[in-house]
Amino acid sequence: MLLSLAIGGSAPFLRDLALVLCVAAVTSLVFQRLRQPVVLGYLLAGLLLGPHLLLPLVEDRQTLQTLSELGVTLLMYSLGLEFRLGRLKELGPSAAFVTLLEVGGMLLLGFVAARSLGWSTSEALFTGGALAISSTTLIRKVFGELEVEPRIKELVTGVLIFEDLVAILLIAALTVVANGAQLDMGGLAAAAGRLLLFIVLVLVLGWLLVPRLIAFTIRLGRRETILIAALGLCFAMALIADAAGYSVALGAFLAGSLVAESGHGEFIERRIEPVRDMFLAIFFVSVGMLIDPVQIAAHWPIALTLSLLVLFGKVFGVALGAVLTGSDTRTALRIGLSLAQIGEFSFIIAALGAGSGVARESFYPLIVGVASVAAFSSPILIARSDRIAAGIERFLPRRLSTFASLYGSWLEALRQQSSRDTRWKSVRRTIFRVGIDALLIIGLLITGTLVETRLATRLGDSAGLAPGLARTVVLVGFLLVCLWPLLGMVRGARRLGAVLAEMALPARKGRMDAAQTPRRALSAGLQVAVLLVVALPTLALTEPFLPGFASVGLLALLALLLISMIWRSSADLDGHMRAGAELVLEALAKSGGMPNTRMDLVNELLPGVGDVHALSVGEQHPAIGLTLHEAGLGSACGISVVAIQRGGAQLVLPGGNERLQAQDRLAITGSDDAVRSALERWRCSGNAGQ
Repeated sequence: MLLSLAIGGSAPFLRDLALVLCVAAVTSLVFQRLRQPVVLGYLLAGLLLGPHLLLPLVEDRQTLQTLSELGVTLLMYSLGLEFRLGRLKELGPSAAFVTLLEVGGMLLLGFVAARSLGWSTSEALFTGGALAISSTTLIRKVFGELEVEPRIKELVTGVLIFEDLVAILLIAALTVVANGAQLDMGGLAAAAGRLLLFIVLVLVLGWLLVPRLIAFTIRLGRRETILIAALGLCFAMALIADAAGYSVALGAFLAGSLVAESGHGEFIERRIEPVRDMFLAIFFVSVGMLIDPVQIAAHWPIALTLSLLVLFGKVFGVALGAVLTGSDTRTALRIGLSLAQIGEFSFIIAALGAGSGVARESFYPLIVGVASVAAFSSPILIARSDRIAAGIERFLPRRLSTFASLYGSWLEALRQQSSRDTRWKSVRRTIFRVGIDALLIIGLLITGTLVETRLATRLGDSAGLAPGLARTVVLVGFLLVCLWPLLGMVRGARRLGAVLAEMALPARKGRMDAAQTPRRALSAGLQVAVLLVVALPTLALTEPFLPGFASVGLLALLALLLISMIWRSSADLDGHMRAGAELVLEALAKSGGMPNTRMDLVNELLPGVGDVHALSVGEQHPAIGLTLHEAGLGSACGISVVAIQRGGAQLVLPGGNERLQAQDRLAITGSDDAVRSALERWRCSGNAGQ
């Protein structure tokens, strides 16, 4: 009787909590039966319980909101538990490169989109931040429920880890903006210095205490003590960060990373997982309650624009970064489709902007709406990523697919170079100089925009110039000063591309250099990679200070320059491959029908196109009638088919939709791993078909 009274009258929170968990359980079961991520079920539960669709069924929403914030805190703690400096080294520079390219591009696109809508600079900063980071929680749940290839999982996981690190720093920086910091050089430098000092102090002091405390607690062997100690550390560190004026997410993440350094991160994560999952369920239900169909309908053009920006911006940015780090086009597109959403970090950033009064009232519902659209579409995109990527790839010019496939094999050859090679010292020096030039450009642009009015006034007074002319003289002067580090950055990228290309494809002394064309193509690709990874973050950081949409114009000029470089190099490479295919066809004609043999003469005369191998299609081979892509011999597997000899016919650089016939003889190339895997699959398929 007392319990019923409590639930019905004096304890509405208990009733609300029971209602939330029960409805979430039902919707998650339904979505599991439909083989959809349970996150979508939680969002639907929130929509059903919230005040915007049916009658408001939840009364104590403030308490539920507090519980959902605990879920976010525990999520950040879990991410920290997986973060170790050694893990970053294992992931390598490829994931970091893709992250810088994607996050830098999305920050810039989000900022420009918000400014074009007439929003303030602060709102534009929060918009860019909300659209920049993908949803770790959603992707993990989708990957756990779908069959995704290990190489796709590995690459996506690497990008997510670096994104989480960027997101924590981004939230800390936006917290400073939300607290009213001015966008000037002195204020930014002071804020960045305080943030860096806080992180260093927490990590240094925590590294001395936390690993020892965790190790001592685990030695006690009491499960409840370990759980309580781990959670207490998480919330204590979050409280310290909040007291210092930063997000609780930063404190929770730092706490998790300190625990991870003890070597017991996975053990602690398994202990807190049930508690974290419960609070995360409440978090997603509370987000679903904020989905206001009326608000979204009233601002549907903005919501649609931002949703399309997330989809196409992330797919293009991630895919481009993946190709420039050695992935084939189809794999790169699949990685981009997997990361084409926003999630928990977007909610945190949107709540920070709305709660501080920096962003307008409709900002939070809009970001929630965009994230919800992405949450519902992302599982579909991931499940059908291979089919979608194949469709997109059909529209790509053949020369670009060939370039991407061979580019991966060249990077693999570069990674195999000895770390003792003295040329690596020159590479590191050049990278350092390019980074310094980029920092100089950032500093000069920000300083110039902040002081140009005062300098123009002084110049006009002292030289007797008109205000407009004085301002023009100052701006031209700053542009000329910026020209020096800009040219230095371009020269550094060119030098870096040339040195690395020479290391991967060394020139032959005293003989005709047949690798000259591939080396030029590799050098062009590396120059594009260096310039993009430097230019996008630079433009994203300086856009708030530049007049109008100057960064868009600069980005357009850069894009035209880089596209022309790649297009010209891929055209030369395509001609090189077609000329070499004649030699390959001659070797196929003389191979005597022996499949899987290494064509040493061809490899000797065609350096830079990978090791060429011969394959034969037997009378009973199961690949007969399949396209090259379906048979695992397309760019999706990192393979380029150089030529096919078919009776009296000869096919040079056939497309991925070419169907195999009995007695075909093929010449394939690609990276060592891709070719080895293809040869093994081909041999097993041939044995199975006999």
